[in-house]
Parts: sequence; structure tokens; C-alpha cells
Amino acid sequence: MQTMKRALLVAAMTGAAMTGMGGAMAAPALAGEPTTVLMPEDPRARAFQEEFGYADAVIAGDTIYLSGVVAGPREGDDGLEPGFERAFQRIGATLARAGASWADVVDLTTFHTDLRGSIDALAAVKNRHVKAPFPAWTAIGVSALYDPNAVVEIKVVARRAQR
Repeated sequence: MQTMKRALLVAAMTGAAMTGMGGAMAAPALAGEPTTVLMPEDPRARAFQEEFGYADAVIAGDTIYLSGVVAGPREGDDGLEPGFERAFQRIGATLARAGASWADVVDLTTFHTDLRGSIDALAAVKNRHVKAPFPAWTAIGVSALYDPNAVVEIKVVARRAQR
């Protein structure tokens, strides 16, 4: 019963954080619950994230909240898959730093500037990294992303196995 109450409280806090922050999701933490913040290891990426005030990931209890990772083609790429592969590898590396893996992902949200034009390539890459039992996945069409070269942003929530 206590676990159920805690899950409901976390869900309520998550919803409140999302609606109170214009859609930006804050990592909910219960009072007295320790949190760990993971910043980028690359000094330039860290400086950028510090300037804008966000982390690669926040660990609250056994839940890991990753910031969105943008993906798009680079010059010389053949299609969208190489950019998506880079994003999935970056997410996998952040999960590993947090003590988790793709097997621990419970929720995947993708934001697409061209949903129909990118979903098949994204699914192909996702299916190389994400295996059954599958997480929840929501794909959302958006008009723009922060990076003008990005076509998708990928947001992940994972649960760390009890140690």
C-alpha cells in the first residue's frame, strides 16, 4: 500500500511539474529523498547546459529522468538513421552513467518535426536498442526543436534495479 501511495504521489508531482512549467518536466523528488544530478563529461556541453540550467539526467530514488536528446542528420549522412543512432548511443551512455541500461527504460517520448517522415527510421534504430518487454512510447509531432538541424528529440525515463 505504501508503494502504491508513493507511486501516486510521484505521478501527481510529475503532472503538476509539467503543467506548472509550461511543459518542461522537472524530476520530482519526495521530501528527504536524495537526488543525483549527472552533468555532461564534455566541458563545452557542460558549459552549455549550465548556461541554460539543465542536466543530462536526474536520479530521484530509483527513477532516472533524462533530458531530451536531439537527433538529426549531419553532412555526409545517408538518411536519418545515422543521426538517430548517435542519439540512442548518447542516451545509452547516460543511462550507463546512471547505473542503468536500455532494459531499464519504462517510458520513451519522441518529439518529431516531421512525424510521418521520421518515424520509420527512428523505429528501426529504436528496435536495435530497445527489446521486449517494451517501454511505453509516445510519439508527438511538433513544429520546431531548439536545434534547427534536429528532426527528433528523444526523452527517456528509466528505473534502476534495486541493489
